[in-house]
Amino acid sequence: MSSFKALVTREVRDGLFDSQVETRELDSLPEGELLIRVHYSSLNYKDALSASGNRGVTRKFPHTPGIDAVGIVEESSHPDFKPGDNVLVTGYDLGMGTSGGFAEFIQVPFSWAVKLPPALSMRQAMILGTAGLTAALCVEKLRRMDVTPDKGEILVTGATGGVGSICVTILNKLGYRVLASSGKIDQASFLSDLGASMIIDRETLAEQSSRAMNKEQWAGAIDTVGGETLSNVLKSIQYGGAVACCGLVSSPEFSTSIMPFIIRGVSLMGVDSVELPIATKQGIWDKIATDLNDLPLERLATEIRMDDLPAYIERILAGKMVGRVVVSIADSH
Repeated sequence: MSSFKALVTREVRDGLFDSQVETRELDSLPEGELLIRVHYSSLNYKDALSASGNRGVTRKFPHTPGIDAVGIVEESSHPDFKPGDNVLVTGYDLGMGTSGGFAEFIQVPFSWAVKLPPALSMRQAMILGTAGLTAALCVEKLRRMDVTPDKGEILVTGATGGVGSICVTILNKLGYRVLASSGKIDQASFLSDLGASMIIDRETLAEQSSRAMNKEQWAGAIDTVGGETLSNVLKSIQYGGAVACCGLVSSPEFSTSIMPFIIRGVSLMGVDSVELPIATKQGIWDKIATDLNDLPLERLATEIRMDDLPAYIERILAGKMVGRVVVSIADSH
């Protein structure tokens, strides 16, 4: 096969971008030791930004988005991988500057790929994807700070999103009492099914406040929102608690007092899943496969085909997505 199908985003005129499924040639792919036949990808907010022409994510167009991909090695020039291996690629430059997972084939450096753990199916891997990897890292950071279930409740902001919904699911499985903050109050039953014991309207956490600290409420939090929400969350963490920060849905900016840090000993921890060393990334995926292999992932998943992507990209940009969107590439012929 010398050609394949891919979603291609083009700038049709100044500042206006359009994404359609097109036929591409294999020799148009970037250099890399691994040629991978993609079976599944997933739709993330960063993919939608790329597809809408956000230059902070993707600088050159035409471009194929998709920061996640799972599939089978078709060709390999590196001894660590052989044709037929099931592999998973998340993060690094995939789908940003490098042609991404919304395509039947990707070609990437061997150092971007992890072996798919046998306990995970390809579909399960993409229900998780970058969002699941990020969520697992957030929970692990809280646990390393000794924020254990007996310490109190954990707040998850942006809880209906990809990272947030998986955080709620993981924390519930590990025995935490989880409070979920969301602007989608109509999705309360969805969050309750994942294990949230209470739903908090995001507006209550987004209000500006001049107070340096609020009443202690939560033992820890995972914040995917940023902005004023993160500031208010920090003010309400219990003594010795911690917040894992991994998103900026509201804003990349926030202002806060130093008081929660020096009076209550609160810790703020940044979480990145994109540029993790590949050995670390492989270890986290192996841990997910063994420790979290019975997560109720199907509750999170909506499956679509490649042709459906433009409509779903519009939905995620409009803030109308809930849970995870899995893209079946193999069934998109």
